[in-house]
Amino acid sequence: MASATITGSRKPRSARTRNAPVSTVSAQGDPLVPRMLLGRRLRELREAARLSRRKAGLAIYGSESKITRLELGRSRARAGDVARLLDRYGADPGELATLLALAEQTDAPPWWHADGDIVPRWVRDYLSAEQAAKLVRTFEARFVPGLLQTEDYVRELVASRTGSGSEAEIERRVEFRMRRQRVLRRRPRPLNLWVVLDEGALWRPTVAPETMRGQILHIVELCRRPNVTIQIAPLGISGQVAGDGSLTLVRFPQQGLQDMVYLERPDNAVYPTRRAEIEHHWHLFNTLVTEASPPEHTPRVLARILATY
Repeated sequence: MASATITGSRKPRSARTRNAPVSTVSAQGDPLVPRMLLGRRLRELREAARLSRRKAGLAIYGSESKITRLELGRSRARAGDVARLLDRYGADPGELATLLALAEQTDAPPWWHADGDIVPRWVRDYLSAEQAAKLVRTFEARFVPGLLQTEDYVRELVASRTGSGSEAEIERRVEFRMRRQRVLRRRPRPLNLWVVLDEGALWRPTVAPETMRGQILHIVELCRRPNVTIQIAPLGISGQVAGDGSLTLVRFPQQGLQDMVYLERPDNAVYPTRRAEIEHHWHLFNTLVTEASPPEHTPRVLARILATY
């Protein structure tokens, strides 16, 4: 969802002949992209050296799983570990400075750090990815996606889930969601968002009728933005294709970074990383796009639903 929560390549021939440039990212930014860029390059160098993850782990007195986490960008990289790995891989010494700069950035606090106490662990990587992405495609069956929600919709949703939470706590979560949505208005390159929303999410009595009216009108306004595409999937169609869960696909602007797949469930999330899994979920989303009403019909579909509230 990211909505209800407050939320195998060819081996290169040579480590020296395949010195692909690695972009650096501001040290003030979120550490996810630096971690992914560094992990990608470390994987390329390891594969060029024809070393297994287990053998690479021995160079830093670590395990195979530690190398896996580093290469997937799921953990910070210590400068000493990076230097030892490059030495073990026989990499060009000239690359060390660039990768050490990336390693330093992997320890920067993420953008949501100050609100970490209200952000579940399983959604944190996705929130970082969302802010760094150039394109997010998301399907939602049960709720309006977080990037489309109005303040009133968020407030009612949060209040129903936090139980006896104080008004101040609820407002803090609402403010966090609104701050997250700024990515749609950032300059010079706003996030491109493509949403397939199950029609049932607009009929389900999740919030008060007047709140849903305001939410539907907000979605109509968002349809006018050039960087936002919204499609409504007829009742029953999306369940046949993707079940009743959510599916989010993230594409980064940095060349060579693998797309992220984010599958959020009520109390956890899954991040498939195998190429076949990623391609499968892209296929699912493309099928949903085909089955849903065309984007140009969305205002008409929403007007029909709005007339019932």
